[in-house]
Amino acid sequence: MRPFVLAIDQSTQGTKALLFDGEGRVAGKVSRPHEQHVDERGWVEHDPEEIMTNVLACARDVCKRVGARSGEVRAVGISNQRETCLAWDRVRREPLHRAIVWQCGRAREVCERLVVRDPDAGRRVRELSGMALSPYFSAAKMSWLLEEVPAVRAAAKVGTLALGTMDSWLVFKLCEGNPHVTEPSNACRTQLLDIRTGTWSDELCELFGVPRDALAKVMPSDSVFGRTTMGGLFPEPVPVCGVLGDSQAALAAQGCLAPGDVKATYGTGSSVMMQTGERLYESANGLVSSIAWDFSGQRSYVLEGNLNYTGAVISWLRDGMRLIESPAEVEGLIAEANPEDRAYFVPAFTGLGAPWWAPEATGLLTGVTRTTGRAEMVKACAECIPYQVADVLDALRADTGLAVRELSADGGVTANRYLMQFQADMADADVVMSDLQELSAAGAAFVAGRAAGVWSENVIYEGLNRTVFSPAIDPEVREGKRTGWRSAIRRAM
Repeated sequence: MRPFVLAIDQSTQGTKALLFDGEGRVAGKVSRPHEQHVDERGWVEHDPEEIMTNVLACARDVCKRVGARSGEVRAVGISNQRETCLAWDRVRREPLHRAIVWQCGRAREVCERLVVRDPDAGRRVRELSGMALSPYFSAAKMSWLLEEVPAVRAAAKVGTLALGTMDSWLVFKLCEGNPHVTEPSNACRTQLLDIRTGTWSDELCELFGVPRDALAKVMPSDSVFGRTTMGGLFPEPVPVCGVLGDSQAALAAQGCLAPGDVKATYGTGSSVMMQTGERLYESANGLVSSIAWDFSGQRSYVLEGNLNYTGAVISWLRDGMRLIESPAEVEGLIAEANPEDRAYFVPAFTGLGAPWWAPEATGLLTGVTRTTGRAEMVKACAECIPYQVADVLDALRADTGLAVRELSADGGVTANRYLMQFQADMADADVVMSDLQELSAAGAAFVAGRAAGVWSENVIYEGLNRTVFSPAIDPEVREGKRTGWRSAIRRAM
């Protein structure tokens, strides 16, 4: 009988299900998109029930595609979009509102009111949570739900309210007994967890007005969170025994286990993350401290910069501006562009994240001349991705004093070889790209498979092939390009 580990990767744009065999190889994968509910204010929401339906459908389809037989799936791992949060009723087991996506800036006024009410609030939030007070994180979004949605307030009043991130919702809906649980890599991103103790902070809950009894139980990342039949797919319940936020899952899959190891996940947004081990760094350069994971009671930390719009810029070129029909066109258009064109694009659609943290910033296309046409605009928009990542790497170097000579890269944008070479040039570091793009799923599978005894080492990582892009640009040219980018950032702010 063949052992398989089922990995569910629930991301911003859709849901993937992958089956990994006992050797750590991908036996099959299936994906389904879900609708992006974006209104005229730029508020972004997802339908939790649609996502749940897609999870079950993807699991069913990948098992059918591979021909996995009864009893062969030994464990389930979950990786998920972080900071996206929702409210549901624990008794009725129904959402009380659509999920508020991490990109959504609707809770900006919540944060502003906290500072007006208590000028020391920002300092205390950062001190306790490791993160700057921001509508990006879940806590302010939860406050908004409690303030603006009557059904959420009503459930809180009668004690049936559940507030959580996407991992908690999926485990609740998938597992027998509907456990309300989470783990540190997701819990810390709510901005309600005391990052030093790994427990919910009474002070932060009170500050944001979030009832602590509505929050999930925090368990180690490799716990048995529950058991699931995947909606009747499995004849006997299978343990869900590995849960990680998508960025931390990719960090694990990339083998970034030693202090100073760095990876960048190029998704809708990007997470640039440095493993710092048992040491918690406090950033002076616009980064945030988070928990990497807790494996069997051993906690590891990371220092991270979060970028709101990277891969989403390519989607905007296609869906918003209609300058391309497919992301596959981007590299060809860049090759057609005038290399002397000096257009820059700053993707501050909903403000800027790390390392600038400027929620008031707006998007900007600058440096436009008569030579700037369609190809040059696409090039400028695409190049904003490596520029942003390079800025975060500079901040990581400044905060830790550690040299960053290698960057492990994953995510859809890594398919663009021009951008990976440009990343190496702008970051002045080797960019190492694996042949498996779905590294968030791979990290969840690694943790779940190890917890279930399918494997003891990270066989997924050991089996990957890698491509290396090394810096190949004159240092003066690099500095000239980055000086122009910094000027564009200042204008946007």
